[in-house]
Amino acid sequence: MELFRAMDTSASALTAQRLRMEVTAANLANAESTRTPEGGPYRRRVVRLGERAPQPPRGESWGRSLALAAGMPARAQAAGGGGGTRVLSISEDGTPLRKEYRPGHPDADASGYVLMPSVNPALEMVELIAASRAYEASLAALETTKSMVQRTLDLGRR
Repeated sequence: MELFRAMDTSASALTAQRLRMEVTAANLANAESTRTPEGGPYRRRVVRLGERAPQPPRGESWGRSLALAAGMPARAQAAGGGGGTRVLSISEDGTPLRKEYRPGHPDADASGYVLMPSVNPALEMVELIAASRAYEASLAALETTKSMVQRTLDLGRR
């Protein structure tokens, strides 16, 4: 049923955006971390999202039936929309670390400079807001689909 595919698509987007917010929050939390278990200062992480492969249709779907009735070409019928969102990778940002003059810091070199993470709190907040808005949009789509399923079930009871 196409409505369940829509719910699955929204759910995959919710999962991906939640992970994006978690990584951004970790970036903000480590904006001043000069030591990590791996050694050296924290490296900003970036989440790359992409389209999930569409799920194979289960029998004749309502959307395909509508496309056939509307006389759409076979290529458009087969496309059937995307399969949702997935995380392609979580990688370290290649931005060089910045040097700050902090002579009293325990990680300062002989000249008094400390290597600091290249995390820009303002940009991270913009990323967090964007991920939050995308999460809200996916949640609204899921709620709309849920409402459509409920109304369809109510029609069947009459």
